[in-house]
Amino acid sequence: MVPHLVTALSGPLRQLEQNLIQATPQIERWFRLEWQEHTPPFYGSVDVRNAGFKVAPVETNLFPGGFNHLADAMLPLAAQAATGAIEKYCPDARNLLLVVENDTRDMLYFANVLRLEAIFRQAGLTVRFGTLNPEITKPTTLKLADERTVLIEPIKRNTRRLIIPASGAVGSSDFDPCTILLNNDLSSGTPDLLKNLHEQVLLPALHAGWSVRRKSNHFAAYSDVAKKFAKAFDIDPWLINPYFASAKKVNFQDAKGQETLATKVDLLLKQIRTKYKEYAITETPFVVVKADAGNYEAGVMSVKNSSEIIKLSALQTNKLAGVKPASQFTDVLLQEGVPTIETVEGATAKPVVYTMDRFVVGGFYRVNTHFKPLPFSKPCNMPDCGEDTTAAPNRFYTYGVIARLALLAAAIELERTDPDQSQYG
Repeated sequence: MVPHLVTALSGPLRQLEQNLIQATPQIERWFRLEWQEHTPPFYGSVDVRNAGFKVAPVETNLFPGGFNHLADAMLPLAAQAATGAIEKYCPDARNLLLVVENDTRDMLYFANVLRLEAIFRQAGLTVRFGTLNPEITKPTTLKLADERTVLIEPIKRNTRRLIIPASGAVGSSDFDPCTILLNNDLSSGTPDLLKNLHEQVLLPALHAGWSVRRKSNHFAAYSDVAKKFAKAFDIDPWLINPYFASAKKVNFQDAKGQETLATKVDLLLKQIRTKYKEYAITETPFVVVKADAGNYEAGVMSVKNSSEIIKLSALQTNKLAGVKPASQFTDVLLQEGVPTIETVEGATAKPVVYTMDRFVVGGFYRVNTHFKPLPFSKPCNMPDCGEDTTAAPNRFYTYGVIARLALLAAAIELERTDPDQSQYG
């Protein structure tokens, strides 16, 4: 399904969507050539916002949960993409170790884990679920609300390899995978257990973990990608790119730190107002202030005036600092706010697009009031030139293009920040 639009699209965004649909062959070739130069992240999810006057990504997650929210019809596409992705790294792969998040209370997350298992089984892999949680010292069965179960097992290091030890039963043996897939975002740090695994493929790379990764690096790469794409297809890059700025080592208990942020908010709002004036947009611009590290749920607030930065409450500053006390330094991302005009029964609907390797494998709408995901009813890779831009295949294709641009940016970001590649600094 496609949620209702608050207003009918007109002007630059409608023209942009029409141009993308008409240029599908050229766009697909453009991506094909880009992927010859860059290796896509193994999988990802991209939060997209459709403001009615621009459409842009606001978050790119390289450890996606939520595969359980994809429509069942998308599973064959996901399995095909998974097969191609695995063949790149370990063509004769038989066993895959999926490293799950440490929190065992979120059963919806483990529904995502079971969906990933189903996808990889169709790709010809035997999947086991490993945990880094030190409190789990033996195989532990978790029961979901629908009575399905998930067996998570402690991971051990056998000199140079990660294994799940044999159970001790007659005929049992160690589970020794050639591929280890992280579905744990490493926000608490990189365990020594995962370091220097030269004999096994570890995906994604460790520097993709949130204890290392910075959103500002991603959006710097995305800005470069958006400009290149916009030049190739003769569009204004702002229509697909959120302006951003960053501030490093901000101390939220230090007034000078907040003044620096306020100055940067002023500059960013000035840039946005200039574009709003150019396109005769009457809405009030705003800036989203978020922690530069961590997933999209951590430390997010919006401001319409720089004075709001100076007046931050203790609760707000602690939120921005994430799990750290506000007295400590933290890095901050300032991002152009991109509102969404899509609604379901009066509630805001925010699209999320899922990728595996270089392919879009589905998506859903996250509905604000009750966070009920609505799976996309059509794939994101088959536009219908005979339909209006509001038709499901065409709206989803536009979102798929934006998501793949973000995915390409993530690939470039990981190249630039790779600690083992000196040329990226």
